Amino acid sequence: MAIRGQNRQALAAAVTCAVLGGTLAALYLPGPARPLADAARRDTGREWPLFGGTVQRNLVNLKETGLPVSWNIEPGKEQNLVWSMPLGSKAYGGPIIAGGRIFVGTNNDFPRDPAVPGDKGIMLCLDEKTGELIWQAVHDKLPAGRVNDWPREGICSSPVVEGKRIWYISNRCEIICADAEGFRDGKNDGVADEALTGPKNADILWRLDMIKQLNVFPHNLATCSPLIVGDTLFVITSNGVDEGHINIPQPGAPSFLAVNKNDGKVLWSSNLPSSSLVEARKKSGGDVDIKKLVDQGKLLMHGQWSNPVYAEPNGKPVIIFPGGDGWVYGFKPDTGDLLWKFDCNPKKSEYKLGGKGTRNDFVSTPVVWENKLYIGVGQDPEHDKGVGHLWCIDITKAPANADKDLTPVGDNFDPKAPTNKDSGLIWHYGGLAGDDYERNYFFGRTMSTVAVHDGLLYTSEYDGWVHCLDARTGAKLWDHDMGSDTWSSTYWVDGRVYIGNEAGKLHVFAHGKQKKLLATINMKAKIRATPVASGGKVYMITENPCKLFCLGTK
Repeated sequence: MAIRGQNRQALAAAVTCAVLGGTLAALYLPGPARPLADAARRDTGREWPLFGGTVQRNLVNLKETGLPVSWNIEPGKEQNLVWSMPLGSKAYGGPIIAGGRIFVGTNNDFPRDPAVPGDKGIMLCLDEKTGELIWQAVHDKLPAGRVNDWPREGICSSPVVEGKRIWYISNRCEIICADAEGFRDGKNDGVADEALTGPKNADILWRLDMIKQLNVFPHNLATCSPLIVGDTLFVITSNGVDEGHINIPQPGAPSFLAVNKNDGKVLWSSNLPSSSLVEARKKSGGDVDIKKLVDQGKLLMHGQWSNPVYAEPNGKPVIIFPGGDGWVYGFKPDTGDLLWKFDCNPKKSEYKLGGKGTRNDFVSTPVVWENKLYIGVGQDPEHDKGVGHLWCIDITKAPANADKDLTPVGDNFDPKAPTNKDSGLIWHYGGLAGDDYERNYFFGRTMSTVAVHDGLLYTSEYDGWVHCLDARTGAKLWDHDMGSDTWSSTYWVDGRVYIGNEAGKLHVFAHGKQKKLLATINMKAKIRATPVASGGKVYMITENPCKLFCLGTK
């Protein structure tokens, strides 16, 4: 069953609240009081309250100006360094900034509380001006170990902040809603079972345990950057394969989820990326050729660690989820009804364990700009490099078939081909290259979320190449080899594009159709999280040592 709901007319659900820690999507519409459209247009000012800044997830910041082009963090030679603060030993999610606070997930390798030793998932709330700790949320590791909760990875989820509440996915595959004030207000709001209730501890308002309550089986770790529209919270659950990397223990569990942001009650869910396995087992009575389903693009391959995006093409709301099967899906936000789907892999692609194949899923986040959806495919970075694809999809297009499929026919990626008249394809970039090209492919696997501004699209691939394309046509304008792999995304702000790499070098490009590298800044450690800007400052995270830097004029 692809869509599950309880009492759709009332949009109610019977799931009780529990701690958040995983990847899931939730939605709640209490009637006309807060229309989706109004909520989506909320002006966040100069804050950066969720990954991507807005519900369209475009990594473009039009509010900040006067930021430094370069800086120096070397002791004794500091330049434009306001402060730095050690985190744990890893912090992938990147800083979220709202209400004078910075929220960032990490691990417990730099304990702030001597009463809390050992490996934990940690969500930090820091003072924006000083970096000092305000409070921290502590989450124990799951007993199953690395199959569900890889050691020392901490919390990878970038939270979303609205008013005095924060929502994120814990390492325990829970959706967490917490009081942004922590216990500093002297009140224990919401649930009252926290073990730690001191002035520097988190005050949990509600939890939804996706493992216990929804049977989700996260592969290696649970992570998603939740999205709020109106009173609805949307997440991807991280449901995936088991330790053998073939079997899916819980194909009936949701991949996509919509919950009431106020209490965590489930509104609707979808298991589309794994529903074919449920149906095939019903028909066969048991054994199913899982690899065949995967190669047909009908089944999730590994894990599900991307994020949802919201749009209103022609005034019609749609919530979009990237699935672990390599498809993107558009749903009606209030009901979970499928509107369309699009396969982001060639039909002839094949998935092979360890990243040796050509079929991919998603690590990057989809972005919406001018009613177009942009997303690149990739894999777990442990699977190394490989051929990739970057897509631009027309989300105003209504499907002309019963399957609601907007995918190009066969492997013909010409949007003007007569056979693709009903496709949502606007352009495609990537694929295998011929012998006359400098590399084996035009665009590789990516973990990068795109930034689109002024008709220009910026992105990167895991192999360390930065690309600038015409956002409307997909034509390549320039590229740049950073000389090192990258997990980071391109970030546009103040007429510049920032991106870091595994060698610890932050590259700063001038915005434009001609390549101009303004600076290469040595941060002395890996840069995996994407830089962000807020309040006249640039915030960056490095790994080994894992530090948060605030950069700008004091």
